[in-house]
Amino acid sequence: MPETILVVDDDPIQRRLLGSVVERLGHHALSAGNGAEAMEILSSPQAREIALVILDLVMPELDGMGVLERMRRDGIAVPAIVQTAHGGIDAVVSAMRAGAVDFVVKPAAPERLQVSIENALKLHALEGTVARLSRSAEGSLTFRDIITRSEPMERVIRLGQRAAASNIPVLIEGESGVGKELVARAIQGTGDRKGRPFVTVNCGAIPDNLVESILFGHEKGAFTGASESYTGKFREANGGTLFLDEVGELAPDIQVMLPRALQCGETDPVGAKRTVQVDIRLISATNRDLVELTRRGDFREDLFYRLNVFPIRVPPLRERREDIPDLVRHFTARFAAEERKAGLRGVDAGAMSLLDAFDWPGNIRQLENAVFRAVVLSDGAFLTPAEFPQIAGRAGTRAAERAAVTIDTPDQVHQQAAGPVYAGPVIAATGADGEVRRLEDIEAEMIRFAIVHCDGKMTRVARSLGIGRSTLYRKLKEYGISDTLGGIAAE
Repeated sequence: MPETILVVDDDPIQRRLLGSVVERLGHHALSAGNGAEAMEILSSPQAREIALVILDLVMPELDGMGVLERMRRDGIAVPAIVQTAHGGIDAVVSAMRAGAVDFVVKPAAPERLQVSIENALKLHALEGTVARLSRSAEGSLTFRDIITRSEPMERVIRLGQRAAASNIPVLIEGESGVGKELVARAIQGTGDRKGRPFVTVNCGAIPDNLVESILFGHEKGAFTGASESYTGKFREANGGTLFLDEVGELAPDIQVMLPRALQCGETDPVGAKRTVQVDIRLISATNRDLVELTRRGDFREDLFYRLNVFPIRVPPLRERREDIPDLVRHFTARFAAEERKAGLRGVDAGAMSLLDAFDWPGNIRQLENAVFRAVVLSDGAFLTPAEFPQIAGRAGTRAAERAAVTIDTPDQVHQQAAGPVYAGPVIAATGADGEVRRLEDIEAEMIRFAIVHCDGKMTRVARSLGIGRSTLYRKLKEYGISDTLGGIAAE
């Protein structure tokens, strides 16, 4: 999948050569002429787009070792591949100790760089996954662990950081699967309750007759079947955070009991003779409209005001498509490791375009499951559209439903007057038999159009399609397009 790679070298010829290799591999190259310029880029907002640094060790003023040391000091966790004309063992050891993930000797063959780049991206994604899982278990997950580069999620993070600085009750709103619990854990891991209990209660999954006992606890013998005492979720979360998930599903009887527990920090275990004092940080989440539920009388107004003190809305995935490539890489690396598919190196451009075009009604949870299934199905080095048959079918249907294009001829305008208007050219999603066309046929037709549109200039064709030139030429051969279009400019 396309990534932005920063090339740092004081030699302009080397920068151009490396940039060309990066572009041919289907990635985007960003260049810096020295270490100081590289650090300016890595310290700017643009740094969140950079997935890898290819760094020359020998440069005037701030050299490669200095850049590595500053990156480590400033907490910049972007993987770096170092290169130098001198491949002595001491230089290799020093670079690795400073944080480099690989070392290449100039002039490095494109094949060697390709392997190094792919391994570095895959390793970085896997290390990030392991670190996030570890911090989540320890209760020290932070907003840096949220995979995003989109502005809507940056706003969520800014609000979450403000909330984490106090003990204010937070209500996280958003569709199912957007990552509300991850935001809640990041709020705890950023605040002063870091490392303390984080207790989750799924309010929609508790039987009505057990809600009071599960939340507040009970004493032994308090009711039939109570063979031993139970502390309850409020007391389990004492000193830490209580996360009420799907709080809009709470039964009316419990809605009456919660306001006092939230306001005074007092709970009444079932069968107990005295109240129990608790100290909790309350974070709740819902995928329902609590304002409308309150207006209809289905949710208590006093409870709503105690929960909705600091609302944070997490946007659905379709509103932050910039996050899809990073999420796909994260899930691919994770599931490839879990399924022991060491040969799986990533996702090809066709599959990434397919995933990027889909609306994801199930949000991140649906994307995660789709990638998991694709990894299980895959046998090659890259996930392709063939591993996402369900997404391909649904994406084609949605694209047809949303299509709105201009028709060139009066006859076409007259024919379409009663239906949607299309902006041409139109690539049909269905064939003459009414069935959905094979993705390979649609892709081949798109490539043919791009070649004609770009006057056969293959660099421009590859850039327009968002793939590398090597990938483009492979597809030309695979689809037999070079034979059908005649002469193609090789610039």
